[in-house]
This record gives sequence, C-alpha cells and structure tokens, in this order.
Amino acid sequence: MTTYVLRHGPTDYSRRYLVNGDPAKPIHLNEDGRQALTRGWSSLPLHSVRTWVASEFPRAQQTANLLMEVPGPELIIDARLNELDYGDFEGGPFLEYAAWLDGHSADERPPGSAESQSEGIRRMLTGVLASLDHPCPRVLVAHGLLLSVLLWHSARTPDQAMPLFFPEAPYVEPIAIPDEELPEFIGTLMNDLEGGAERLAADSGDSGIFRNGNNSAVATVDSASPSHSQDQKDLPHA
Repeated sequence: MTTYVLRHGPTDYSRRYLVNGDPAKPIHLNEDGRQALTRGWSSLPLHSVRTWVASEFPRAQQTANLLMEVPGPELIIDARLNELDYGDFEGGPFLEYAAWLDGHSADERPPGSAESQSEGIRRMLTGVLASLDHPCPRVLVAHGLLLSVLLWHSARTPDQAMPLFFPEAPYVEPIAIPDEELPEFIGTLMNDLEGGAERLAADSGDSGIFRNGNNSAVATVDSASPSHSQDQKDLPHA
C-alpha cells in the first residue's frame, strides 16, 4: 500500500513569503489555496483513503478536511508534522531566516527557537514513519520543508550530501511512497542527519541560493525572495 505526503495549500502568508512556525497563529488557506485543492482531488485515491493525518497548523487541517470531505475518517493531528520553529524570525521574511542559516549551520538553533533545522527535519521524518501505525492508504498533510526534503531525496544522485537549502515544494501535489519502501526511505534521511556532515549552501557565486521562481535554488515553506519587493514577488506553485 501507499503513504501520500503533501504540502498544504497557499495562504496569504505564503503570498507575502513570510515564515510561520507557530501553530497558534490563525493562518488559513486563501482563495488560491482552496482552488489548489483540485490537484489533490485529481491525484489522490480520495474514496479509498483510510487514514488522514495533519499537523497542528490550521492551514494543514483545513487542507485535509476540504480534501477528505464528509463523511470521512477522523482526522488525526500529529505535532511531529509541524513546520519548523523559526524562533525570533517568526512572521518575518524567509530571507532573514535564510541569511541567518547561511551564516550558521543546520545544527544550530536560531534565537528563540526550540529546534535547529536538523532537529526539525528529524522530528518531521519521525512523524512520517509513525504513520505506518495507521491503516493504509493514508494521506499526510504537512509543510514545505518536509516535502522539500522528501522530494530532494527522491531525485538525489548517489552519494549526494544533504544540502542546507532545498528546492521549493509545490502545494497540494502528493509524493507517493510505497509502504514497503518507507522505512528505508526515512532511514536513509535519518542517517544523513545523524552523520554530522557539514551542510553548506550551494556555491553559486552570487545570491542565487535565495531566489524563487523557475530558477530557484532555495525554498521551504513561505520562503522569501530578495529580488522582489513584498508586493512584487513571483509566486511559484501558488
């Protein structure tokens, strides 16, 4: 059987490229976000899904509830699927957090945060693996960083080290992982994190690691673009 993992739909925060790692903030899908659900309706076996899991964030739960419709299985909330805790960068442009991360490391906790990027990814992967305890097929609605990591791993070349920044994940486009492959899939990523190898930003020779759009080299959920004003940003996947 299969586990489907997808990113929630777009929000006004993602339109402005702001980070949100606090589930207490009432950030919901915007109209683009609701329209984006058509991708899930066409790519998920909605009528046969036996388990729905979402993070604690309103946008993830809203995405799951709109996809599953009524009646459907009870939605399971798993905090392990939550987005990264951005600490003092909460609510600000992704660029500010990215600049800090680029000057520190994936194993260092940002000011005011309870977890580093590596710790957050490890938590998220634990939540994905734990979903095997529930009946399948199952759908997990999570956030951009987790999906970016899973998609990067699916396309990685042999011996490629885990990067500091990941390609941006599309909204509401599931990655399907067969259950028999999921433990090894997650285990390999856990080993990457436990290996302690230094993770560096791409050496592009310019600030391209922070660009968005078709030539973007970095994006997690609600990422920022330095080449556009807050009112003039490309909106990949929005």
